[in-house]
Amino acid sequence: MPKMSMQIPHSLSQEEAKSRITGMLGDLKEQYGDKITDLSEEWSGDTGTFSLKAMGFNLSGTLRVTGQEIQVNGDLPWAAKPFQGTIEASIRERTERLLAP
Repeated sequence: MPKMSMQIPHSLSQEEAKSRITGMLGDLKEQYGDKITDLSEEWSGDTGTFSLKAMGFNLSGTLRVTGQEIQVNGDLPWAAKPFQGTIEASIRERTERLLAP
C-alpha cells in the first residue's frame, strides 16, 4: 500500500491546533457527504486515528498534533496511487486553512 506522510507547520498553541483539527474529517463529510462514507475518527491525547471510504477507496491513518506541526500519516490503496498528489494537496490546503492564525 502506498504511504502518505505530511508535516504541516503551525504557529498556534498545541491545544488550539488540536481543537481546530479535531472534527476536520466530520467537516469533510458535511462538504462531500455524497463522496465520503464509513467515517471514523477517534482521539487519544494528541493523536487521532481515522478511517473513511472516499469515492470507493478505503483510507486510514493517524493525525498527531505537536507544538509545531500536524503530522498526517496514512495508507492509500494502490488504486488511489494516481490521485495521491491531489489527495495530499487537498489535506494540506484544508489543514493550513484550519490552522491559520
